[in-house]
Amino acid sequence: MKIVHNVLKDGGLFLLHTIGSSRSLVDTDPWIQKYIFPNSMLPSIAQIGKSIEGLFVMEDWHNFGADYDKTLMAWWENFNRAWPELSKSYSDRFYRMWKYYLMTSAASFRSRRIQLWQIVLSKNGVKSGYAPVR
Repeated sequence: MKIVHNVLKDGGLFLLHTIGSSRSLVDTDPWIQKYIFPNSMLPSIAQIGKSIEGLFVMEDWHNFGADYDKTLMAWWENFNRAWPELSKSYSDRFYRMWKYYLMTSAASFRSRRIQLWQIVLSKNGVKSGYAPVR
């Protein structure tokens, strides 16, 4: 975060878009680490707060994780519908892995164990206040 702070212009805004966890963890599911997001971790509110403390003013924190379940299920429906054509280029193993990823991710969002956040940060605060558009 120090690098972002150093390169952000005065008056500029920084949008942090991330999947986050309801708990502070330092590791990720081994399967996700191996096949989907190598070297990843899902930060918690506390971990993000600690990383921005003294560097940024938090202008807005939007949690739309409950909606992301629908996105993942739509991706699954599109993928499954297109599978007859895709199967010419991809193996059944790929199909099972992609299905597993989409379904377990959707379940994690549905259970609210993980969230999808967009956090707007500024260096010194927006003088007139920040008005989020939703």
